[in-house]
Amino acid sequence: MRVYYEDTDAGGVVFYANYLRFMERARTEWLRARGWEQPEMAETRHVLFVVRAVQIEFLKPSRFNDSLQVSVEVDNVSGSRIRFLQSVWHGGEERVQAKVDVVCVSTDTFRPVRIPQEWRITTGTEK
Repeated sequence: MRVYYEDTDAGGVVFYANYLRFMERARTEWLRARGWEQPEMAETRHVLFVVRAVQIEFLKPSRFNDSLQVSVEVDNVSGSRIRFLQSVWHGGEERVQAKVDVVCVSTDTFRPVRIPQEWRITTGTEK
């Protein structure tokens, strides 16, 4: 992902909350690469993945025009939860690392439901 001017704060560095947007995009593309389109999941299976918790560490700043890589690694899967480990990198330097808990919920009640068996995920890293 390229850092645009709109992603930065008055100091010229990426505004901290924008890293969450970058990680969300990476997880969406990670799902898409597996054939899991979120609108289709909601319509046909009546489930969504929602973020339940985020633990994030900011290690180094990123700046306007930096080209960032965002990794997605499945750390742990339970009945309804997936814990992702995500990192943001620039030029071989890790800039941000996070643990993101995502829960599979019913579109009707927004209560947790088991992840469908065909969507069971194994651990692994991708950038």
